[in-house]
Amino acid sequence: MAHLYSKEVIDLFMNPQNMGEIENPDGVGKIGNPVCGDIMWIYLKINPESDVIEDIKVKTFGCVAAIATSSKTTMMTKGKTLKEAYRLTKKQVADELGGLPKQKMHCSNLAVDALHRAMEDYLKKNGRSMDELVD
Repeated sequence: MAHLYSKEVIDLFMNPQNMGEIENPDGVGKIGNPVCGDIMWIYLKINPESDVIEDIKVKTFGCVAAIATSSKTTMMTKGKTLKEAYRLTKKQVADELGGLPKQKMHCSNLAVDALHRAMEDYLKKNGRSMDELVD
């Protein structure tokens, strides 16, 4: 039987990174997929002078791919500016994980979308707009 998931996906499922909540987060993004039942929250701590994501945590209820992609998304964006993090694509997350089965690609969409919602929450709270992140 062929393995559905790459070694990287299994490793991050078994040992997810940046899981949990941030107390008093600067931004929170929540997203869910009613079809598969996956749901996640991303919490951000942002340096207001540099717009750098100083801390990022995720709470994920979902399948192997949802947990692995949310963990990988936090790893790929921690220490980046909001503008750099905004450029992260769903395909980049899947590629970093060594690919995902076609039927699980929607899971990589959730993490990036939750990240965008958390960034939008932060910017709105500070009288700013997502438009400034677009090149």
